[in-house]
Amino acid sequence: MEIAIIEKAISGDDEAFLVMMGTYKNDIYKTALAFLKNKEEALETLQEVTVRAYQKRHQLRKPKYAKTWLVRITIHYCQDLCKQKKRVYVREEVEPDQALGDETDRIVLEEAISALQPKEQELVYLKYFHGITFRELSVLMKEKESTLKTRLYTALAKLKRELGEEEHHEKA
Repeated sequence: MEIAIIEKAISGDDEAFLVMMGTYKNDIYKTALAFLKNKEEALETLQEVTVRAYQKRHQLRKPKYAKTWLVRITIHYCQDLCKQKKRVYVREEVEPDQALGDETDRIVLEEAISALQPKEQELVYLKYFHGITFRELSVLMKEKESTLKTRLYTALAKLKRELGEEEHHEKA
C-alpha cells in the first residue's frame, strides 16, 4: 500500500481511508476469526474496527505501520469482547487455512494460543500470522526488542508444553 494514501487517510481524506481499509480488511477479518471462531462476529468486528480506526486515525503516527496498528485494534477489540461476553464460542465450519495444516491441527493450535496471556497472544498473532518484525513491534508496542523476544520465547515454550512437543523431543 502506498504511504501517500495512508497519509491522506490519517489527515482526513475519507476516500483514502476506505482504500486503506479495503487493503487490510482480510487481515482484520482473519485475526478476528482466529480469536472469535465465528464468521458473523468476525464480520461485526471488521465493522467495529473500521469505525474505531476512523475515529482514531489521527493517532497513527507512522503510516508504514498501518497494518500492524489495525491488527492491534482488532486484537484488543476481540479480547475485550471475549471478556465482556464470558462465553464459550461455538466453532463453526471454517475453511481450513492451508498454512496451518488440516482442521484438527488448526483447532488444537488455536486452543493452545488462546490459553496464553493476552500480551503473549497478541505477540504470537502479530509475529507469526502477520509477519511483523521485532523492530516494528518494538516501535508500535513501545517496548525493547529484547523484551519482546523474551516474551515470545516464553509464549512459544508454553505453546510447546501445551501441544506436548517437549515430550516428543525428549523421547527422540
